[in-house]
Amino acid sequence: MHVVATAGHVDHGKSTLVRALTGTDPDRLAEERRRGLTIDLGFVWTTPADGEPLAFVDVPGHQRYLATALAGVATAPTVLLVVAADEGWMPQSQEHLQAIDAFGVRSGLLVVTRADLADPAPALAAARERLAGTSLEGVGALAVSARTGAGLDALRGRLAALAAAHPAADPDAPVRLWLDRSFSVAGAGTVVTGTLTAGRLTVGDTLDLAPHGRPAAVRGLQCLGRRVDAVTAPARVAVNLRRVAHTDVRRGDALVTPGGWWRTGLVDVRLTRPLPDGQRLPAEPLVHCGTAVTSARLRRLGPEAARLRLRTPLDLHLGDRLLLRDPGSRLLAGAVVLDVEPPELTRRGAGAERGRRLAAMPAGPDALAVLRDVGLARVDTLRARGVEVPEGGPPGAVVVGDWLLDPDHARRLRRELAAEVAAYARDHPTDPGLPLGVARQRLDLPDAGLVAGLVAGPGSAPAGEALTVEELAVEGGLLYRRAEADRLPPAVAEALARLRSALRATPFRAPSRPQLAAWGLTGQTLALLVRRGELERYGEVHLPAGAAERALARLRAIPRPFTVGEACRALGTSRRVAIPLLEALDRAGATRRDAAGRRTVAGGEGDAAPTR
Repeated sequence: MHVVATAGHVDHGKSTLVRALTGTDPDRLAEERRRGLTIDLGFVWTTPADGEPLAFVDVPGHQRYLATALAGVATAPTVLLVVAADEGWMPQSQEHLQAIDAFGVRSGLLVVTRADLADPAPALAAARERLAGTSLEGVGALAVSARTGAGLDALRGRLAALAAAHPAADPDAPVRLWLDRSFSVAGAGTVVTGTLTAGRLTVGDTLDLAPHGRPAAVRGLQCLGRRVDAVTAPARVAVNLRRVAHTDVRRGDALVTPGGWWRTGLVDVRLTRPLPDGQRLPAEPLVHCGTAVTSARLRRLGPEAARLRLRTPLDLHLGDRLLLRDPGSRLLAGAVVLDVEPPELTRRGAGAERGRRLAAMPAGPDALAVLRDVGLARVDTLRARGVEVPEGGPPGAVVVGDWLLDPDHARRLRRELAAEVAAYARDHPTDPGLPLGVARQRLDLPDAGLVAGLVAGPGSAPAGEALTVEELAVEGGLLYRRAEADRLPPAVAEALARLRSALRATPFRAPSRPQLAAWGLTGQTLALLVRRGELERYGEVHLPAGAAERALARLRAIPRPFTVGEACRALGTSRRVAIPLLEALDRAGATRRDAAGRRTVAGGEGDAAPTR
């Protein structure tokens, strides 16, 4: 199927032309037929015998219903710009052309109607001049008469050729179905309609109803009046929703693939064309996107760049086209979305600097360009913003798990990380390892895994630096200089030697914490020694590595079951040491404690030790 929207001045014969092409009147409301004036969107279709179906969205031409016309044009891949031969170019002809250009619609035809009432040549020539420099420049043009049928066959042929030449929509793209109608059907419930421009809808899908964010299950689908199990873009589609009241849905809402779009109330944009001389963007424009329209507050960031704070959030991708409208001056301006989560502008001059960056950004969602702007981002975040990310990341990007980093930003982070590790080592000589969490905070990173990834990845620090990322190592959640990762600081090594000497004759008579502190073994250095495997910790007690095995060897030699007091005598220590040591052995399954509090060494039934 191919979807075509009409556009043009009121009473130039848009609805009459569509009726002649399809045999169906697009004016479905009684008031429209009574007044002979289109006031809402009309939807009809035809299926040529030798071509694909054509669906038409007929829009009102009266200036009073401009917002409705914009909702019809915004989602159509092709437009018929209609100009009457006997009236020529008119104000709504110009407004509708500006809207078409703003939304970036490049596929279309210029159709001069009522060729039976006047010579169409002057109107064709004038219209072609108006199309110059717009997205419709150079499109085909022809004259027709819906009353006599002259030119209709040629028009059908041109439409079929446009449909055949139009690029195929991506069936795997995330769905964003802008809704233009919502109503209730007896026995079925809520039905919404819209133009599916990309992706695929299937009965049973669960989508998000934007901007509310509530889930909406697809109960049924209709396309061209027939029930179907699935619809692939492009298509006009009616969707029967489960457990959604039709009064909760309005034109401008959208059904979107969960996680496939970025819902935002703040966007940075760039105008697609300079404003005419003497015109300026209003401080509070109306913003049109798809069938949605919302008010916004606008902050100029440069001659053609601006920030929009939307009253109602929109689900957007980078590169989406917006139309900014000033109802007072009837100004229509096109804009392209460059950032859906822009940074705050708090310091002096930040707005002008941001405007310069926006002016240099590409209009399309380029992964490396986005990373240059934001520094780093998750893969799923980029995809939700409309950025195509190949498996393994785009060439040139630094990949750390599910994060992508701009290569220059990664180099800066690695230099900063090396400097932070060096500074921490200077400030903490007895335990120079910088915790990954602290490193994350100091580098203002969103995930501690990024720190480890920066160390594991290829280093890029300039030669000659005092410390580079290549010289770092991660051990036990801490960052060390690689040369320090395998050796103890001299002061700590000396204190450990004193402890070992004190315990050589009585290995289980652990010094108290004040004694340890007097030797320079503080809580920080003790933790370091435990991580390095030099000491073992049992509650508040620290013993040399291998204490558990040595304790079991002594306990196997005494009668069993044994009490805590008997264990103390066997180990030559006090209850302060014996109780946490025995509890650790219990947890490890090396000893078993009975109801009376006595213990037996596990697996010791074959030993020579006596039993009671």
